[in-house]
Amino acid sequence: MIPEFKLLAKKAKARLIRMHYENKIGHIGGNLSCLDAMLFLHLVQMKDDDAFVLSKGHAAGALYISLWMQGKISEEELLSFHKDGSLLSGHPAPQWHPGIRFATGSLGHGLGLAAGVALARKLEKKPGRVYCLLSDGEWQEGSNWESAIFIKHHRLDNLSLLIDANGLQGFGSTAEVASQGPESLARSLESLGLEVRTLDGHDPAALEEALARPAAGPLALVLRTTKGKGVSFMENAMEWHYLPMDAGQYAQAMREIA
Repeated sequence: MIPEFKLLAKKAKARLIRMHYENKIGHIGGNLSCLDAMLFLHLVQMKDDDAFVLSKGHAAGALYISLWMQGKISEEELLSFHKDGSLLSGHPAPQWHPGIRFATGSLGHGLGLAAGVALARKLEKKPGRVYCLLSDGEWQEGSNWESAIFIKHHRLDNLSLLIDANGLQGFGSTAEVASQGPESLARSLESLGLEVRTLDGHDPAALEEALARPAAGPLALVLRTTKGKGVSFMENAMEWHYLPMDAGQYAQAMREIA
């Protein structure tokens, strides 16, 4: 673990909030729920041979900030977020950047793409690990369960799933919409033969330990997270899947993140 990780995470969160405020863009709650895990992957965990797939496409802002923190996206590019002609769209636009492999605007498709990358690497005997970040709500997509069966069948032990289980989706909680909280999701994945570990998705030490511990096969981390993490009026509030901030809310959010 890099000792300054928590300070870097604060810097990243402040820049994410500013980016969304200045461009009057929503989706900030779900970006804040997964930013800690995405930063950990990009700043600590991943090596040059590794690959990342963002299945949770509406967390594109967190991906752009993670790449910016690495110096792989410029400040000038970040300022273009969600503007006309920008490559930094609200959902990822593919292949213009080596850290953004696929378009994942339709939720539930990223895992199949990640599985394909992992299988190709195995067949070609290439090194490196594939990491796929998903939301919990997108597990209502049948394609994810097909992908999970495929991953187990082909023993894709070079693939790690990280599931941002903040418990909320567009129209309510995941438990209300499809009877699926973190516990039932973990049980379902285990029933397919994946090795599942449930942990605090905002704790870098827990992430480090869970990813360092050897797994017998394909690994799925169910990350217990909080939508809008770190901003009191956004935490566990479904509306922050959609709303942009006004000036007062932005000022409060920046005070609370600092």
